[in-house]
Amino acid sequence: MISSLTPSDQQFINNLGAISQRLSTDELQISSGVRMNQVSDYPDQISQLLEARASLSTSQQISANLGNVTTEVNGGEQALETTVSLWDQVQTLGAEGVTGTTTAATRQQLVQQLQSIEQEMVGLANTSVSGRYIFSGDSDQTQPYTYDPTQTPPVSAYQGTASTRVAQHPDGSTFPIALTAQQIFDSSDPTTNAFNALNTLITDFQNNDTTAIQTDNEGLAGIGDYLNQQLAFYGTTQDTITSATSYAQTQQTQLQAQISNLQDADVATAITDMTEATTQEQAALESQGRLPRETLFDYLG
Repeated sequence: MISSLTPSDQQFINNLGAISQRLSTDELQISSGVRMNQVSDYPDQISQLLEARASLSTSQQISANLGNVTTEVNGGEQALETTVSLWDQVQTLGAEGVTGTTTAATRQQLVQQLQSIEQEMVGLANTSVSGRYIFSGDSDQTQPYTYDPTQTPPVSAYQGTASTRVAQHPDGSTFPIALTAQQIFDSSDPTTNAFNALNTLITDFQNNDTTAIQTDNEGLAGIGDYLNQQLAFYGTTQDTITSATSYAQTQQTQLQAQISNLQDADVATAITDMTEATTQEQAALESQGRLPRETLFDYLG
């Protein structure tokens, strides 16, 4: 279709349309606070925005997961601290069992203390946090051990499984967060097996066998060192979680700034541009209104 508009009139309409679009864009940015309201606004930046949003969501989820893991690891660390303290008592009682002033009757009394410690250690091995047995490995709904003083040995076999659980660091790496009760209390290495050593010591006290007690005592310090190593694992994991949480917070701040730069409107600039566009629109309309409108009929009249 052939337009009846003159080139100058067409140019005026085009310019007025451009000004109107500026005003509409500025008004939307001012009201919403967002400059990227649809993909067509900045098609070259939309992929960056979506990627930044996805990264922020992932980092926030990792932070939440680390918060949950912290409770479990703190519970494990506290249980191991108590275990180390109990083992110090075992060593003290073991040394007392071979002193020259200790009688057979006294050793039978010490048996009761050792059995009480053993039962308490089983309870620590069965530590539960938020409804989960934290030392049961991946079978965290299964209690690792039972204790029955009428049985020999009184501590059952380990009922859990291996632990494969890891936590994700916001840098993309992962790190282990738990040991099993079997690793801590019931090691396959007899020189570091606390339950086995304690059962043997109790039996030798019951038999009033001072020679055997003396032999038992020689291995207690090594087990104490081993338990301290397991405690150190939880201390190191706590430090890693703290570091990872701090990393995530910094990461999220940077991502939020990136999203803001891509998405948020510069309201002050939009207001200034809106004012300028309004002035230009008024000037254009006034200028167009002052143009002569004579036709051929005006001259023929």
